[in-house]
Amino acid sequence: MAARHDTFTMLEYEREYLAKGAKHLAGVDEVGRGPLAGPVTVACAIMPLGDEDIIQGVNDSKKLSEKKREELYGKILDKAIAYSIEWADEKTIDEINILEATKRCMKKAVDSLSVAPDLVLVDAVKLDCKYPVLPIIKGDAKSYSIACASILAKVARDRYMREMDIKYPEYGFASNKGYGSAKHIEALKNVGACELHRRTFIKNFINE
Repeated sequence: MAARHDTFTMLEYEREYLAKGAKHLAGVDEVGRGPLAGPVTVACAIMPLGDEDIIQGVNDSKKLSEKKREELYGKILDKAIAYSIEWADEKTIDEINILEATKRCMKKAVDSLSVAPDLVLVDAVKLDCKYPVLPIIKGDAKSYSIACASILAKVARDRYMREMDIKYPEYGFASNKGYGSAKHIEALKNVGACELHRRTFIKNFINE
């Protein structure tokens, strides 16, 4: 049997900077850099970090079931000192590329916070913003603040893609969330692209 995840093991970075005098730490993460369709979504969250405030079960969103992510999403919103969720659509991604769209979205998410952070913890990306930034490789699995942001971004984007599945049922967005599943690629070849598709991502699957 796998060992139960202990969220308190994800507080090493937070405790280090709290000990140095930081009060508000913002975690930032994105979801949706790889899909063929839909937006990239960024969330930023400043969470209370007292032992009594830690939400047990928080982890890298990719390691959680959809049901668990939905449950934690509400708890994170209830607890957050401040949070923001931002989007970059497929047209922006095609225009400036996925990395630049992600960075722009991250900066907007940080700037949108109602509380100024003392430090921004971000998953891997070197972010240029008006606050000090600490990029952490695989940060969504190492930092509680980043993991909270990853859950907010993942749930928000997945909900949107399920809505888009109703509008465009042929691509299977409810199940693949825009990623390149076999069903999705087959639909691209047979039906063609819809307005949600990133043209720079689907060049190998369709002729337009």
